[in-house]
Amino acid sequence: MKSKAIINVQNYLQENWTEQETENVKVVVDFFQHLMNEHNFEYTLQNHAGGSYIQHNRAIPNEITGLVGYVRTLTKRFPEYSFDVKKIFADGDYVILHSHTTMKAKHRGNEKKGFIITDTFRLENGKLAEHWDAIQPIDLFSRLLVLMTGGTIGNNNSTF
Repeated sequence: MKSKAIINVQNYLQENWTEQETENVKVVVDFFQHLMNEHNFEYTLQNHAGGSYIQHNRAIPNEITGLVGYVRTLTKRFPEYSFDVKKIFADGDYVILHSHTTMKAKHRGNEKKGFIITDTFRLENGKLAEHWDAIQPIDLFSRLLVLMTGGTIGNNNSTF
């Protein structure tokens, strides 16, 4: 089995980012690496939960605890689920990750498998405050997975 996907924040830092934008990117990458790639739920809850976090993906419950519960359930079925971040953008309090997500380690790097996902985070005082995403399934399996799981409503927040 391939090793865990690793997001090396140093590969994405931009000279034109402010100090705060750089810190915001580091917070998001730390959050994403531990939750989405390492599936370290305790670390994620200990270091990122506790504030107000509005989830705009209607399928996922509010707050970091809701997201951790969602990912915990997902990784029971797909323990090799991971994100390969391709691009990171920062603008003020917003950080955007553009990623290739796969459910199996053997599919990492295969652009014909998995999902293209854009995650947008808003931070407030260095803490995760809001999250939006756009998900594009690539292959038939991913499309069927979205059809099978796409109807659950986990919160009443606006999608915008």
